[in-house]
Amino acid sequence: MSEPLKPPPVSPVQRILEMASAFQASRVLLSAVELDLFTSLDEAPRASAEVARAIGADPRGTDRLMNALCALGLLEKHEDRFRNSPAASQFLVRGKAGYIAGLMHWVHLWDSWSTLTAAVRRGGAVLRAPVGARGDDWLEAFISAMHWRAVQHAQEVVGGLDLAGVTRVLDVGGGSGAYAMAFIRAKPGLRATVFDLPAVLPLTRRHVEAANLAGAIELVAGDYNTDPPGEGFDLVFLSAILHSNSPEENRQLLRRCGTALTAGGQLVIQEFLIHEERTGPVFPALFALNMLVGTPAGDTYTEAEIRAWMAEASVGEITRRDTPFGTGLLIGRRRGN
Repeated sequence: MSEPLKPPPVSPVQRILEMASAFQASRVLLSAVELDLFTSLDEAPRASAEVARAIGADPRGTDRLMNALCALGLLEKHEDRFRNSPAASQFLVRGKAGYIAGLMHWVHLWDSWSTLTAAVRRGGAVLRAPVGARGDDWLEAFISAMHWRAVQHAQEVVGGLDLAGVTRVLDVGGGSGAYAMAFIRAKPGLRATVFDLPAVLPLTRRHVEAANLAGAIELVAGDYNTDPPGEGFDLVFLSAILHSNSPEENRQLLRRCGTALTAGGQLVIQEFLIHEERTGPVFPALFALNMLVGTPAGDTYTEAEIRAWMAEASVGEITRRDTPFGTGLLIGRRRGN
């Protein structure tokens, strides 16, 4: 019996062309999300002209977009009627349990990544205002995206931490409160504080109240780059915070976090750690560019850089734990005062 034919190897030229055109499929999906097209198809199959009326778009443009979504496997077409694929029905219909909330954040990322050439020339973002000044739509999409990601990971991250003796937790830049809620669920009687910008906390409150945990989580308004977050905490947690800052901002931030800890208290940092030579892994290397186009001086950082800042904050006994979803945890304890 002859062996099945193997596909020919992909040539270097073909790989380059595939990278150059990869944005097209992304833009098709993001435009469909921006138009809320998948939600409009949830109840029954519809002709493209019906969908165009529902989403307020041109009939021909909508038809061509929907045909492309069929080619990508997100829609199915029978005669002249379209319906969501099983995956689109589960994950792309607003209001469903599996909905990938926050995809509008990726629509906004498209805008900032389109300025990459200019950002490389300048050495920083050319479009971005501070987070608190980017408007309600941007902020809601961002917090929704961060909440969706955090919910997938928080239980595993928190479940792997040593919470013996921990009664008060500070979640710095806690956003939706997903990690604060995970701490509360992991240890009965624990109290958590979310410290974030005044514009963010109404969204935090909404998520916390939906989880019926408002009584266990304190919300404190402030800017973690300028304001002291309080004191007397047994554990201070920063998830995906350092990459938005410059090295000097992180040095000062971690000093404030160290001061907020009790003697022997834990500082736990979750980040997309990049290798010391900065050429990988792929996601942190690309995410460094995401920070270039989206922040004045943010970056991805190496383990050695973060360890040095922790040491300056009087935090020692630092260990690293890698997660199965591409982040690393650096965990240390505040040295005695």
